[in-house]
Amino acid sequence: MKIDAAQGETRSRYSISEIARVAIPSVLGIMVFFVPITIAGNNTILLDHLVTWFEAALGANSQWYALALIFGGTVHSIMTRFWTKGFGSIVFAIFKILGLVLAVMVILGAGPAVLYEPFMLEFLWKALVIPVAILVPVGAIFMPLLVSYGLVELVGTLTQPFMRKAFHVPGRSAIDAVASFITSFAVGLLITNKAYLNGEYSAKEAAIIATGFSTVSVAFMVIVARTLGLMDIWVIFFMATLFTTVVVTAASARIPPISRMSDHAENAEREPEKGRRITTALSESVKAANSPKNFFVLVKENLKDGFVMTMTILPTILSIGTISLLIEKYTPAFDYIGYAFYPITMLFGLENGLELSSAVSTSYSEMFLPALIMAEADMVSKLVAGITAIASILFVAASIPCIMATSIPISFYGLTFIWFVRTALTMFVSIPLSMLIVFFM
Repeated sequence: MKIDAAQGETRSRYSISEIARVAIPSVLGIMVFFVPITIAGNNTILLDHLVTWFEAALGANSQWYALALIFGGTVHSIMTRFWTKGFGSIVFAIFKILGLVLAVMVILGAGPAVLYEPFMLEFLWKALVIPVAILVPVGAIFMPLLVSYGLVELVGTLTQPFMRKAFHVPGRSAIDAVASFITSFAVGLLITNKAYLNGEYSAKEAAIIATGFSTVSVAFMVIVARTLGLMDIWVIFFMATLFTTVVVTAASARIPPISRMSDHAENAEREPEKGRRITTALSESVKAANSPKNFFVLVKENLKDGFVMTMTILPTILSIGTISLLIEKYTPAFDYIGYAFYPITMLFGLENGLELSSAVSTSYSEMFLPALIMAEADMVSKLVAGITAIASILFVAASIPCIMATSIPISFYGLTFIWFVRTALTMFVSIPLSMLIVFFM
């Protein structure tokens, strides 16, 4: 049986070994990232158990390990001659250098007393920097199970009609969107930018994918859930975040500035032959499962990418995170920004609405901060803070400069406005959804 040459060749039947090559790694990947299991009285996903074991095994050495990664990230920016890459690169190199200084300070216990107050530098170091330093590389080891053996192609192909109707993007972007959401914004942006440069996406379509699906990795979502004490309902939290992201992206794609961007693509997608959706999905997944490199080669490549990403984000997480926490505690800046979201919390009658609005506003600087600030809040506020931090997508510490480094024609001010719109829409969706979750718990 044949379909359009652009879509490749499909068959109506597949051998057990071909199906197993897709099914076994995919099921293992799902088990590692999504299925909670109880070990030593702790019920959480296997990835979280592994991070806990690694952290315990490293013990006091974990701080030196994190410092080594931060040092590597800072040195790498110097070796790549950051001063030749424009003003933005210079600013973020300064933040990396500051992150290295703060890392040395927290290990030595040196520096101003204000940095060692509760929920400041030391807390950020232990609750975020060290876990991220361990979790992202460990997650990278198992990532090929999810993305290299046909699961992404299977899900992506089956959801193509939905992608076109819901988000006004080509059906093939479903694979890009799934990869962006499951892996990380960095991986997703690489895929999106390549498709845009190849003329497969218009500027509008590339912007929708980049600002609508390029979230932090599933592994990092675990960090958010752990901080908020939500690992007991990890699957529910993940699905609520996914649902919110889908709804908000569908809405933001239809309003400025994205709706006004160019919708012309040189190599626009052709419609697939009707009635072949499931067959094509199976064909694409089997093809992907039969084409990857040796599993250990994939692990090596992913581990390398995981370490590079960790070295890149850790220094800015520490520096921008610390600065943002100081601003949040000692100035009313985030309170003022939070007033823009306060009417939404008032609409739903949340008692600590102003605190939640202020916390959510900090996600613009670093997406993890709402989780830190609302870690001791009520369950509804925890859920809203966690969902909003992830589903709003954009933040200055990492994703915004990454998008600006691509060829997608969208400005810093445009990204800032999209962050505001997405955050407001996310709160409209996540507050009633969180209330519903708590009601049925």
